[in-house]
This record gives sequence, structure tokens and C-alpha cells, in this order.
Amino acid sequence: MLGLVIGDVVGSVYERHNIKTKDFPFFQERMRYTDDTYLSCATAEWLLHGGDLAKLYRSYVIADPNRGFGGTFIRWAFNSPEDNLNPYGSFGNGSAMRVGPVAWAFETKEEVLAVAAQTAECTHNHPEGIKGAQAIALATFMARKGATKEEIRTAMTEEFGYDLSLSVDEIRPRYSWSGMDGKGIGVSCMDSVPQAIVCALEASDFEDAIRNAVSIGGDSDTIACMAGSIAEALYGIPSAMYDRAISYLDDKMRAIVEAFECKYGKNVIEKKV
Repeated sequence: MLGLVIGDVVGSVYERHNIKTKDFPFFQERMRYTDDTYLSCATAEWLLHGGDLAKLYRSYVIADPNRGFGGTFIRWAFNSPEDNLNPYGSFGNGSAMRVGPVAWAFETKEEVLAVAAQTAECTHNHPEGIKGAQAIALATFMARKGATKEEIRTAMTEEFGYDLSLSVDEIRPRYSWSGMDGKGIGVSCMDSVPQAIVCALEASDFEDAIRNAVSIGGDSDTIACMAGSIAEALYGIPSAMYDRAISYLDDKMRAIVEAFECKYGKNVIEKKV
């Protein structure tokens, strides 16, 4: 699951300072993991140990509220009674950025879709919030199982209605925090999940997918996190990049990633010279 972590970490410095180029330093000292990695680790912990997922997400927020969460999610965590954590109808991409581990933990499409919905609907129970989580999980699962890029693209269109017809080069000049052509909401599932999928499918390798995602702008860390989840399953992660990326995690997050990958496997490749 480190692919999503790498996307989050690399994109973290460009979230508020968008760039429109793929030519940038890949790892920098000032990078850090954000709420995307943090809640993905919560999902991984839940898959490993079970329990009440809504309460687990809430406990993560309370433990580290400055990790970059959205305001509505913060209010849900701090203002909801612990015994009545109701979802709040969000269609934000928070549901899609934290779902990646689900694709590695199950062996059938039906299980992946059902559990992806479960991870979303405890907070993001809007149909678009659930759909976004299911799309990232299914795309990652299909790539993991050896589906072709065209098969993944077709599934995203037929099952979720996403338009993936534009290339990264066509998206880049038109995309921003306000979605395509300023007519959307860049932090919503419907205005960031399709773009993240294109960034992964159009890439030549894992690093290229992350560079694609950062280069289109908008919610850079989350788009790169979602693209990184799919790209890891498509291309694998070079071993040197894996080692560098895991150094950005603190002891708790690293232990969760390592325990998850010990149980479900990790997709690391030796970097070709």
C-alpha cells in the first residue's frame, strides 16, 4: 500500500502551490504525509484487526487533528457523540483517498466493492462519495489482478460513468481546485477521482503516474495518493523509492504499513539501471 503514501508525500508540497509541469524534485525534505496517508493507515488497521471503523477514523483525527483534514470531517470527529457517529452525506474525495488498502485485502470484485462502500459510508454516504471510493478500489484491484489498462478504463466508464476521454496533457491546462474549466469542486470525488485514474493509466511507470498527478494541479496530494494506489498495482514501486518513501513515516504509521504488507504482500520491483 506504499504507493498511495508516496503519492501523498510527493504531492504534499504542491497542494497549496500547484505546478503545471512534470519536471520537479520527486522527494524533498519538507514533504510530509498528510491526512490521506493517515486515514489510509486507519483503513489498513481496521482490515487487520476489525472493530468499529467510524470510531477508528474519529480516534485518528482526535489524536492528530493537524494532519490536514477537511473542516467538515474535523467537526464530525470532535462534535459527534462517540456512541452516535452518523455519516454526514459528504461527496468529498476523502472517501477515495483512504480506500486503497481494500484492494489488496480481498480476492473478488464483489468483496472489494462491498468493503470499499463500507469504508466510505460511515462518513461519506453520498452516492458520489461511495462511488469514488469504489472506483479507486476497483481500479487498484483490477490492476493487481492483471487487467489491462483498457479493461480498467472500460470498467470505470461502464460501472461508474466516469469520462476518461481526456489525456493528461488535455486535463492539465483546464484543471484546478475548481475542477475542469472552473465548473466543479476539486475536492469532490466526481471532480478528482476520474483525473487521478487517467494519471495512473496514462503513465509509463510508477514515478510517471505520480508526476502526472502532481502536474495537473488542484488537490495535488490527494490526486497523487489515489493515482499512486492504482499505479503501484500497475507498475510496482522501485525498491530504492520504496525505502526512501517509508522513511517519511513515523513509527506508528510505518508499523501499520509493514504489518499490512506482511499479511497482504507488497509490490516492490528492483529499479532497472
